[in-house]
Amino acid sequence: MIELYLDTVDMVQISRFNSCLPIKGITTNPTILANAGLGVNQVLSEISQVIGNEARFHIQVVSNTVDKIVAEAEKIDALPYDVVVKIPASEQGLAAIKRIKQNNINVLATAIYSTQQGFFAALCGADYLAPYVNRMDTMGNDGIKVVAELQQLLDQQELNCKLLPASFKNTKQVIDVMKLGVKAITLPVDVVSQMVNHPALDSAIGQFNQDWQAVFGKKLSFET
Repeated sequence: MIELYLDTVDMVQISRFNSCLPIKGITTNPTILANAGLGVNQVLSEISQVIGNEARFHIQVVSNTVDKIVAEAEKIDALPYDVVVKIPASEQGLAAIKRIKQNNINVLATAIYSTQQGFFAALCGADYLAPYVNRMDTMGNDGIKVVAELQQLLDQQELNCKLLPASFKNTKQVIDVMKLGVKAITLPVDVVSQMVNHPALDSAIGQFNQDWQAVFGKKLSFET
């Protein structure tokens, strides 16, 4: 089954969607945490209480040099949670991934904007790849095509790596990506809300209730 992540640290929204969807965990990045004014340790503790101890967290390094990325990754990995270290797939990031994987630390290569960039990260041992679908689209590239090409390469080369596409603005992008057979995905809460709800739902439910009450009044189904 596909791993479903929420790309947020909003506790209200996490609790909301965890109650109705099989949420695997949470993805974060420095911008998300900074905008929320929350540190990693506080986020992990609070979200674990909502999703449970089996929640998986993707936590991104903020270091920029290879040695510092490796050192920070080791500290993140040592946190008492199921964590995956996020590392931007830059030249320095790829070098860090190669070293980090020697210690069997789970890694997500993030900020992927091209097929070759993602493929190299997979070859370096990344466990997850996060291509930025909508960001590629806004730059004039085809985000869905990049995801398709990456999935094809992973399958052909039999690489033990999962695509975890990110950066979505609408439900069509999400469905198009999932149809490609990706093993994981992370979604912003506004897109999840669009997928869970539909403008026609309230009308349909209202009609069901009206028709039922016209015949059975306030009785429930098992009471008739």
